Amino acid sequence: MNKSTLALAVASGLLAGQAGAAGFIDDSKASLGLRNFYINQDTRNEQANTQEEWGQGFQFNYASGFTAGTVGVGVDALGLLGVKLDSGKGRHYNPDSSKYSGTVFPTEEDGRAVDEFSSLGLTGKLRLSKTEARLGTLLPKLPVVTYNDGRLLPQTFEGGQISSNEIDNLTLIGGQLEHAKGRSSSSSEGLSIGGANNAQTGQFSNKFYYAGGDYKIGKNLLAQYYYGNLEDFYTQHFLGLVHNWAIGSGALKTDLRYFNSASDGKNGSAVGRAEGFTSTGFYGVNGAGRAITRGEVDNDTWSALFTYSLGGHALSAGYQQLSGDSAFPYLNQGDGATAYLITDRQIGKFLSAGERTWVAEYGYDFAAAGVPGLKAVATYLKGDHIDSAAGDKQEWERDFRLDYALQSGPLKGLGFSWRNASLRGNASADQDENRLILSYTLSLL
Repeated sequence: MNKSTLALAVASGLLAGQAGAAGFIDDSKASLGLRNFYINQDTRNEQANTQEEWGQGFQFNYASGFTAGTVGVGVDALGLLGVKLDSGKGRHYNPDSSKYSGTVFPTEEDGRAVDEFSSLGLTGKLRLSKTEARLGTLLPKLPVVTYNDGRLLPQTFEGGQISSNEIDNLTLIGGQLEHAKGRSSSSSEGLSIGGANNAQTGQFSNKFYYAGGDYKIGKNLLAQYYYGNLEDFYTQHFLGLVHNWAIGSGALKTDLRYFNSASDGKNGSAVGRAEGFTSTGFYGVNGAGRAITRGEVDNDTWSALFTYSLGGHALSAGYQQLSGDSAFPYLNQGDGATAYLITDRQIGKFLSAGERTWVAEYGYDFAAAGVPGLKAVATYLKGDHIDSAAGDKQEWERDFRLDYALQSGPLKGLGFSWRNASLRGNASADQDENRLILSYTLSLL
């Protein structure tokens, strides 16, 4: 019995034993999210083909209320369906279906994209005072684990979580994750990191523990601490500070982040690393001049991002630096994942061993010019000092995003987004990418 089935069984059993189930029904909410998604990835070398896919996504969200009584009981449901509108074998580009999916869709045995894929996630929940426990499908959004929503359908996790707001201005969260379902997959898989997540020869774990909290120090300062541990791979500590400061008619937001990551279990031993419990990174060059990748997690990452807003303008500048022998470790099953870094952008993440990255960004909200719903953002990142046997490498990325949402009429809320990006450098393959997204959410309850 998987986590979602167990969650439904527990919630149903407890619900059946309670007479005051009015809140369960009266406070229920349901919606249907529609996302039409097109992506074109043009890798600028002779070995890689252009990957191009187009699909229609459906996301059904149901969240019940809680039953009356000291302990409230409820259940949530998440139904996902992706339908292929266009994708050819050459543009899906996955010749080995035993590995991972293409850009948007899972892969058939012949290397082509499937016509459709779907999944259902169920979550049982209990509430006592200001504390809530959840068991089943989760969409965590925390510094040490964040679900990815960069394609047709979102990535989901399976596990249990407890969150509490019993103390004013303090939110505490803890839990354990066991599996992840990729953003282009219908099946749950184990958890891993870059360097170990090869579908055929890699290693995976079913235990990721996390805990931490957010504390509001006054109305303008937020302090954070979180801990994450992927068994046999790594432990991670996170410290964060977010401050908002009104300066005249504008405002300055400061976002400071620090991660300390070290090996755990098998990743900390040569024997375990020989079995495949390894991390990406660079350690040195042997006597024959060949690169040595030790594979042990050893990383410190700190960053600072400053954003000044005035009227419709928002100007940001930031810096991030990695030290240690490994790349930044985060939950990454090899089929699309998110790292909580200021440099995790449309194409690249800028998290290689030794990498130092500057970030500059400008955004404008056209509501200030009388066009509400229209926004534009341009971003530039430059990373260098990437450790390699050939010496320090570098990369840069340029992103542009244009969003518009209808503000009135029968289709109010219908959103359009165009996202364009280019990645260049000698640390990875050059790439150009375009995404076109139409989105709309229909309220059902």
